[in-house]
Amino acid sequence: MIRHRLTTAAVVLGLLGALTTGAWAEPDGHRSATPPIRPTKVASAPGSSTALAGFSVQSTAKVPDPAADISSPGYPATGWYPTGPRSTVLAALLANGVYADPFRSTNQQKIPKADFQVPWWYRSDFTVADTSERTYLDFSGVISAADVYVNGKRIAATKDVTGAYTHHELDVTSLVRPGTNTVAFRIQPNDPNKNLTMGWIDWIQPPPDENMGIVRDVLVRRGGPVALRDAHVVTKLDVPSLASADLTVKAQARNETGAPVTTTVSGSIGPTTFAKTVTLAAHETRPVSFTPSDVSGLHLASPKVWWPAGMGGQPLYDLRLTASVTGTVSDTAHETFGIRDVRAPLDSDGARQYRINGRKLLIKGGGWSPDEFLRWDRTYVEDRLKYALDLGLNTIRLEGHLEPDEFFDLADRYGILALPGWECCDKWEGQVNGDESGEKWTSADYPVAKASMAAEAARQRDHPSVISFLIGSDFAPDATIEKNYLDALKAADWPTPVIAAASDNSSPQSGSSGMKMTGPYDWVPPGYWYAKREGGATGFNSETSAGPDIPTLDTLRRMMTPAELDTLWKNPDAKQYHRSPSSTFGTLKIYDNALTGRYGAPTSLTDYVRKAQLAQYENVRAQFEAYGRNATDASKPSTGVVHWMFNSGWTSLHWQLMDRYLDQGGAYFGAKKANEPLHVQYSYDDRSVVVIDNRHEAVSGLTARATVFTPDGARRYDKAVGGVSVGGDGAHTTALTLPASISGVSKTYLVRLTLTDAAGKEIDRNVYWLSTEPDTLDWANTDWYYTPTTSYADLTGLSSMARVPVSATASTSASGGTATTTVTLRNTGSGKTPSLLTDVHLVDAKDRPVLPVRWSDNEVSLWPGESVTLTATYRTADLHGSAPRVRVSGWNTPERTVPGK
Repeated sequence: MIRHRLTTAAVVLGLLGALTTGAWAEPDGHRSATPPIRPTKVASAPGSSTALAGFSVQSTAKVPDPAADISSPGYPATGWYPTGPRSTVLAALLANGVYADPFRSTNQQKIPKADFQVPWWYRSDFTVADTSERTYLDFSGVISAADVYVNGKRIAATKDVTGAYTHHELDVTSLVRPGTNTVAFRIQPNDPNKNLTMGWIDWIQPPPDENMGIVRDVLVRRGGPVALRDAHVVTKLDVPSLASADLTVKAQARNETGAPVTTTVSGSIGPTTFAKTVTLAAHETRPVSFTPSDVSGLHLASPKVWWPAGMGGQPLYDLRLTASVTGTVSDTAHETFGIRDVRAPLDSDGARQYRINGRKLLIKGGGWSPDEFLRWDRTYVEDRLKYALDLGLNTIRLEGHLEPDEFFDLADRYGILALPGWECCDKWEGQVNGDESGEKWTSADYPVAKASMAAEAARQRDHPSVISFLIGSDFAPDATIEKNYLDALKAADWPTPVIAAASDNSSPQSGSSGMKMTGPYDWVPPGYWYAKREGGATGFNSETSAGPDIPTLDTLRRMMTPAELDTLWKNPDAKQYHRSPSSTFGTLKIYDNALTGRYGAPTSLTDYVRKAQLAQYENVRAQFEAYGRNATDASKPSTGVVHWMFNSGWTSLHWQLMDRYLDQGGAYFGAKKANEPLHVQYSYDDRSVVVIDNRHEAVSGLTARATVFTPDGARRYDKAVGGVSVGGDGAHTTALTLPASISGVSKTYLVRLTLTDAAGKEIDRNVYWLSTEPDTLDWANTDWYYTPTTSYADLTGLSSMARVPVSATASTSASGGTATTTVTLRNTGSGKTPSLLTDVHLVDAKDRPVLPVRWSDNEVSLWPGESVTLTATYRTADLHGSAPRVRVSGWNTPERTVPGK
């Protein structure tokens, strides 16, 4: 963020699905009350970890009873709100139907903030069959701090349990008894400008509870006299041969008794087994390790190497450890890891260039937002990660808001890289920002920050998807904070590059970040991205986009009232609640002025939205195409781009490639088009037609063709170039260049690019709408968030395009809970006019979009007589019991809906 913006187990997942997902993810927005929380049955086996099933929560303002009573078994929590195992206070209240849908209109503003300015109780019961094993409470994710009680006794105070990311393990063996036990947390209110927790900057309207609650699992762990902790594997891959890898297994063995004890630590990775006997003094903790010199099987020949999606497979290995005393299991540990090598040196221009397993990689990513109320829904997260793959992205950046373990498990599985780091514009950067954001740090903040770094390093280090940690966002940490972070990372055997900041900053030890945070964050024209300056396609841009993203009509009608929708298209100066709390981004004026200047003034809400989809398609496409083209340049190449943002945690009018409901519009399909594996594209800066191969394999024998049309379909230029070859790994070649002027071309014109293989089969098509009058940028007055445009390209000629009928036929097949609808579109017009940006939406019997859905292609342009076959893949259950239907519309295509059976 920019500072100026401020003006483990299947059982646990099942519980999350029952207690969290069902309370908020229903398609019609209805929130059903969460069922009462039953006591959690805790396993007795040493080495077991059982997540509390959920909590009952209530405001301390409504509970006058002593803490000892509240935290004791049998306390009648009458009138308390049941909630899931991970829940902010507001999420609990929403699940219980206390407030209206906060995603619609300004409902969230009506929630009283005063309710969250006092502590809240979180209470849960668990049962233990016996007390022959030791018992621990293990947790993180407390926002902002808590007093912790077990069976009427306080076992930790707020000064000890503070910070969203700090990890805590409390030995409660002496308090636990057979039968029912109670744990209670008295959660303190959160202020992200005062606490090292999680806040919201200008992405969304901050929730009134400021994320107060417990947002990760609280585990009850059981064990014997020796505990195993900190188990992990340090991998060293031979690069570039990838022929071998060395594995070093590490763990800490801890004697929990007051007498010496001898333990045998044994383990396995695949067929390789190892063991070591260790004698521990009373209460001693000792590191235990196994190296290739100790165990020959830890030197792997031909290891299974983990790759990002599209570059190879995603194999994972399992480490299993056991500590035994006198032949009896005392504790166990299990970790999953991958073998890969990540390096990110600075190139000759000082830009950060990532290499995975020795191969250069252009980072193409998006900024991640969790749900606004930090509710965890595995299916919803998985759907978004699948969208990332569908878009051809390889990376997700998490600026703070570091998701639970399952997020990184999914990223490992799908081959999506993760760039986690600390957030800006609140307490995390208060020490360097002063009063411009969070408060200055006190002496108490330094150990909390270091403990947070240690906990996150230990949690993320074995995930092959995690390729860096950004210890600063808008600013790099000062020398003291950086040293604390680096010491914690080193102690955790952190395996990947540590980056000083997401902006162009440096820190004493880490040096230059090699990144830039030059925006833009508001509208700029498509040609902007080709300039090798500011936010253009050079170097590594950690957060950037053309700002606003107007959702589809379906979503707009779901999130705004008719009066708000009327204001949306009629009044550019209006403050838009669904844009940002920042005064800088409060209105859509810059965006709306460009929309009117380029496409003509909107005549209705429908016209406004259809123009927005064209504008968003061309702009996002240009952003990714420019960075893709420049990635292999000899001078000032592009090395990374993170679209700001990938998604929104609420119903938003900006910074998203898909909306909160996972509907897709111009931005989504523009990104998908730009990031195709083999792609032909137009360059706004020099009119070149370029072929990019994002696959590893080179290709030859291609033919690139460029045809120029007037909006009514009259052909004015046509040229094909055969014998085109292009290397893999993002290489590009220029096939041809369009003339600077073409006879008979109107102010607004269309360019159709096609790419065919040696057999003449079309493998890519890309259509542009351009103008002989270019957008003119005022570079001299560039601000931190955009570059002004002094004159606009004239695209108003698109409005004169004749209406063109497009026929559609569809059929559906289903298997194993997944359905595929195949749609064939045909331009049946009798003239020459193409159908521009024809959109296909899959809907149910009530005309509601079926979401999520993954299309083979969409928003396509067809010339008369042309046809295309598209496929849509989705969950059969998302049809809500109805037969699928296909709604077809477009820039100049009358809307119609056909059956999809």
